[in-house]
This record gives sequence, C-alpha cells and structure tokens, in this order.
Amino acid sequence: MEIIKNTDVSIYGIQNAQVHWDLSSEELQKITIQKAMGKETKNGTLAVNTGKFTGRSPQDRFIVKDDYSTNKVWWGKTNKPVTSQNFDQLKNKVVEYLSGKELFASDAYVCADPEYKTNVRSIVEFPWSSMFTFNMFLRLSKEEHKNFKEDWLILCAPGYLCDEPEKYGIRQGNFTILDFTKKTVLIGGSAYTGEIKKGIFSALNLILPTERNVLPMHCSANVGEAGDTAIFFGLSGTGKTTLSADPERKLIGDDEHGWTAENRIFNFEGGCYAKVIDLSAEKEPDIFGAIKPGAILENVVFDTNGEVDYMDSTITQNTRVSYPIYHINNIQKPSYGDNPKNIFFLTADAFGVLPPISKLTPGQAAYHFISGYTAKVAGTEAGIVEPVPSFSACFGEPFMPLHPTKYAEMLSKKMTEAGVNVWLINTGWSGGPYGVGSRIKLKYTRAMISAALEGKLDEVEFQQHPIFGLFMPKYCPNVPIEMLDPMNTWLQKGAYVSKAIQLAHFFHLNFEKFSAEASKHIMEGGPLIDEHHHLDDHI
Repeated sequence: MEIIKNTDVSIYGIQNAQVHWDLSSEELQKITIQKAMGKETKNGTLAVNTGKFTGRSPQDRFIVKDDYSTNKVWWGKTNKPVTSQNFDQLKNKVVEYLSGKELFASDAYVCADPEYKTNVRSIVEFPWSSMFTFNMFLRLSKEEHKNFKEDWLILCAPGYLCDEPEKYGIRQGNFTILDFTKKTVLIGGSAYTGEIKKGIFSALNLILPTERNVLPMHCSANVGEAGDTAIFFGLSGTGKTTLSADPERKLIGDDEHGWTAENRIFNFEGGCYAKVIDLSAEKEPDIFGAIKPGAILENVVFDTNGEVDYMDSTITQNTRVSYPIYHINNIQKPSYGDNPKNIFFLTADAFGVLPPISKLTPGQAAYHFISGYTAKVAGTEAGIVEPVPSFSACFGEPFMPLHPTKYAEMLSKKMTEAGVNVWLINTGWSGGPYGVGSRIKLKYTRAMISAALEGKLDEVEFQQHPIFGLFMPKYCPNVPIEMLDPMNTWLQKGAYVSKAIQLAHFFHLNFEKFSAEASKHIMEGGPLIDEHHHLDDHI
C-alpha cells in the first residue's frame, strides 16, 4: 500500500539499513521462507524456531531506574533496575548492530478503546518478528498510517548478544529493557516473540494505572448477548482460554485487558498468543481452527509432509501459535465491552482442597488476586507425586511493575463500585489431591460458570468454608450437590482438614511479602486459620 510518512530510521541512529515498511503477513511469510528462517506446515501456516530461548527470560528483563520510575516501580526480583547511562550505551550497541542490515519496520497500536490508543513502532531484525507484531498489535487503517507518530518504540535484535554484560549492569548477553522516559523497549539476544508482546504489556501495566486510572489485567474477557462482560483470570493450565471461548458469548480477548473508570473492558491486543502443546480439534476447536496461513507456529515439531505433532514437546513444552484475532469466528468488534458483571479467578488446585465454585467478598477478592494461586503437579523420585503450590501476584507477576497491592486496591474499588460478583473456580482436583482424587470435569465447571453468568446462584443459600472462609453455594444447576463442599468428596474428613490447613499455611507464607503494604480489609480476606490455630475454634 502507498503510505506517506517519515520512514527514515536514521532518526533512531540506524544508518544505511534497507528497511521494509508495513509488509503484509503474506510478504513477511514469503521472505522468512526465502531466508530459510522458517517452513510452511501442511496447511500453509508458517512454522519457526526461536532458537536458544523458547520462552521469556524473566531474569533478564530490566527497567531503567530514573526520575520517572524510581518511586513508582516495585523493585526486586521481578523488576530489576538498570541505569539510564547503561541503557543508552546498550541502545547504541543495538543501533550499531542493526545499521547496514535488512530490517523490517511496522506501525500499529495497542488498546482497543480509542480513548487509550497507544501507537507502537517496531523495528526488527527478523521478518517473522514483524509478522508477529502484525498479528498481536491492533492494525491501523490506511489513513492512520499517514502522519503516524509513535508513543512507544520497540527495537528488537535477536542476533545481538552483549559480550560484556557486567559492564552494563545486566546478567548475561540477552536482555529486554524498558525505558519509561524514552518510551522504548530494547530487546537483544532473544528471538522469542513473547518478549515483544510482554514488553509493551509491562509498559501499559505501569502507565495506565498511574496516569490514566485504568486497571490493567492479565485475563481473558467475553461478552454475553445481554451486553454483560465476564473476566477470567488464571495462570497457565487453569483453563482461561478454554473457558472464555464460549459459543454463547463473544470473545473480547484472551490475555490482556484494561478496566476503565467508565466501566469499560478493552483488549490491549489485536491477536492471540496461545500454547499449543497437546492441542486437538476436539479440545480447543477455536485455537485449532485459527492455525492457518497468517498464523505463526513456534517451536513445534512436524514431519516431512508438514504434519504437525502437537503432542511432541522435544523442543519445548511452551510450543505456541500467534494469530490475528479475526482468525476466531465469534469475536466482539471492536474489542471492548461495557458492564462487567462477573469475574472468575481460575485455579487448578492439585491439593483437592478448594471448592469447585465459591463467591468472594471484596476483601477476599483482593487477597486471592494478590496471591494468584494455582498448583503444579510435580513428580519426585520413587514415583512420589506431590502437588507444588504456585503463586503469581495479580495472576501475572512477571509483567507487573507496580506493587501488587496497588492493582488489588484498584480491583477492589472497581468491583465494589460496579457491583461485580467475583467467583473462585477450582478447575483442579476433587475427592483428594492429585494421584488420589480426580480432575473436576469440564462439563461441571462450565455448568457452574453458566449458572453464575445467568444469575442462577443469586437466590441460592451459601455456606462458609471453615478454613478458607469462602462462600460455597449449597446448590448449583447441573452439578452434583455433594461436589459443592469439597470436604464431602474426601473419604477421610481428617485428611481433608489437615491438607486444607497445609494449603492455608502456604497462602499465609506467600502473603508475608505483601502484608506491609496490604490494608486491613485485604488481610482479612485470607484463610481464617493456619497451622498454629485449632480448627475446632472455627467450626
């Protein structure tokens, strides 16, 4: 397309480069194959290998510590500082590396709500990285391409490795650095495309709450025929993508959203970046159907005929597909919705302790939001299998630059003002922990979510869990009554109680690092007891 705009990359210091601007997916796929950087699968989808990094490298993600960020960012394990001078020197190295090369540049935006539209320009070394930005960011009209001015710049050089990392205050040769003053994401040494997406997402997670009073959320969202929006939070393996893809409801987005002061929920992105390990047309028809020309498969294994084996994790467990959201049929256009009515926190509790559905008070909602709990199933020697608790603050700790309590207080305030119901859904085990009990059937989880969405639990009687204080419905349509109170599903009640106290203790231990900043009402949202208390006092 003919676009009139400043396409001179020397303004960023890049000299003598041959730059392709705003190429289509078809052109970028063709170039990727010509350069032997990818292959086509049987149905014409591009498949690439991201090299050494098949996932994000959270230990190599830094934020420039300067006047803007010093007092805003929650510095520590997740948000590591780097000086402005070191950033400038590394940026010069990347710019020098990109100079004289064939590059791919594209303009797009993030934040579907026009009020919060943020323009992003990316200049990348690999053609398929540019195709990824086309898929994942929102696409501009021909008119918008003219006179484009970026709010943020992404420079991505997977082939550049820093040979003296200590000198620049980084850990090793690869890095992702956010500079909020210069509004730049600098990526070196990693071809994993998730660094591009999460770089911009992390930036929005600081800017939107501090400057625009918008709560950023690592969640999926959909909207019903009555215009009611539902939000789904959950870590990997809890069913976020599966449960938000509901044939009766339109998908707003599957990963990153903002919640405005006007109670609008909007998608940050223009695409989806889904895991494809063990993918099948039966289990995930929407994702399976979206894998077609225009999509990019990452690190999958396929045979000489181009037939993909989605079960094969030889390269990584984190096999992925990126595709534009219009590859999904049932989507909300434009991708935002009003009137949030229900929020679901999804957890796959392998301890078999948490109820399959419970209703949370505002304090409990804030507490469980900050905790971001699920449990991983881990094998140990001699075939012993014990669940391992996994906590990720706000269900997205690696991308949250502010202290988790800041997001939780915003969530609590918004849910109270909007009159939103918050539900904790256990998609994990019932009748005992992993290895003893069984995974809660998807049809029951769907029935519980439908009942909540349709208001069928509004008039039902609830009982309080003696250890976690959660409110469990005594009845739910299309769900066996004995399932609703998890203690009923265990053969030995004593074993259930001790396992529940053990899990409550994990919650308390995890929350210690937030307690100094957490308000009384959040602290009171946690489990009623830990192992120092006697259950008799609470029953």
